[in-house]
Amino acid sequence: MSKPKGWSGSVCELKMNQSEFIPLTLITGFLGSGKTTIIKKLLQREELSKTAVIINEFGEIGLDHHFIETSDEDLVELSTGCLCCVMRGDLQEAIARLLKKREEGWSFDRIILETTGMADPAPIIQSLVLDKISTPKVMLDRVLVTVDSVTGLKSISEFEECSRQVAFADILLLTKTDLVDNVEGPLEKELMRINNNAGIFKSDFGIIDLKLVLGGHKRQTIAFTENEIDKHSHSHSHSDIMSVSLYFEKPIHAVTLTLFLELLAEVLGSDLIRLKGFVYIKEASETPAVVHGVQHIFHPIAWHQSWPYEKKETQLVLIGRNISLPWVRAILETIEEEVEEITRQNEN
Repeated sequence: MSKPKGWSGSVCELKMNQSEFIPLTLITGFLGSGKTTIIKKLLQREELSKTAVIINEFGEIGLDHHFIETSDEDLVELSTGCLCCVMRGDLQEAIARLLKKREEGWSFDRIILETTGMADPAPIIQSLVLDKISTPKVMLDRVLVTVDSVTGLKSISEFEECSRQVAFADILLLTKTDLVDNVEGPLEKELMRINNNAGIFKSDFGIIDLKLVLGGHKRQTIAFTENEIDKHSHSHSHSDIMSVSLYFEKPIHAVTLTLFLELLAEVLGSDLIRLKGFVYIKEASETPAVVHGVQHIFHPIAWHQSWPYEKKETQLVLIGRNISLPWVRAILETIEEEVEEITRQNEN
């Protein structure tokens, strides 16, 4: 699809063809939430034969020597065909080593990245967005966050890192559910309050559905109705991070989206942790634009192949601090009105 008329390249650009990039699944979670157990189980799956995995330390995973096919200092090929790499230094250096191995014949079509328990996902995501060197380009596909069903509420309350991990999630994976009686209670409500757009799933002693990691499950949809969001937002809060959902029925001009995103980044700054959703663009109304931003940095705009729901409308989820839904709506409406007026003047 060609660029719609009026599209600005400063913030909004079309995403490259999917064959030109390697999708990356980011797996993170707070200390002790069972992330390492899940990674270890994943590495034993034959289905990951075309997957490269970047981990923190081989020692933490505890790979059995019978499980290792070939290895050097920081790269291990497992008997399942999966390529395992330890991250030394920054992420781009680890990706560069993997891509070099790919050129040498070690085939893989997806990367899974494990972070440390105290990691803030924002710099990792920004690193992927700003990378202009890697060929083929590695692009973030999804963020999976493990949450301890026993200590999750306490961690969210006491540690900013835990709340931010939840805020960035596309998928929230509840672990140790066998140790609690009512996992659907306060913890799940708090997770929905922080991030109402993430799907919530459970692991079974470290074993998870591979579709959550490799794709195939329904994603990029608004998870709850406005009434459900309002209901959960009034519950007791354990974190000052929350999400708001904007629904806008009228199509907007492409340049409106550019100005809107620029203003959000300028005014909210670091208070805007994440923004994602579908946008109903007037110049390209048949398919929705997919918007994904991390703080002040926005991914190149992608086009979804079709509307994922019957009604065409803009649906945006904003996650962060001090975000007023009426203010966000007013900003979008004001910019669209001004753009519409200028467009009419130019036509006359």
